[in-house]
Amino acid sequence: MVFIVILIASFLLQMVLPWWIIVPVCFATSGLIGKTAKISLWAPFFAIFLLWTGMALYKTLPNDNILSLRVAQMFGVKAWWLILLLSSTLGAFVAGISGYCGYHFRKAVLSMKTTA
Repeated sequence: MVFIVILIASFLLQMVLPWWIIVPVCFATSGLIGKTAKISLWAPFFAIFLLWTGMALYKTLPNDNILSLRVAQMFGVKAWWLILLLSSTLGAFVAGISGYCGYHFRKAVLSMKTTA
């Protein structure tokens, strides 16, 4: 459930907002409906990895990878797919950490509520 919600919300919101909208989306989703810390870490990670990889392929394949190849040359690599993998992994890492923090934020708030 967390995976699907993050995938759809991030896809729709990234059409009009900057890339970092994944941070509040993953934080809020994992904080509200994340059942375990493991799910709250890996579901956002794989949702954003899949979303960013798919969108990058959708954008780069029709134009013969021109931009990806130029960015790869700037980084000193010869394969455009390494840049695609790097950027997708970086976004997935940010999403995973955000989801994990959202889950633990909820746990902290709930523990404060029960002790007070």
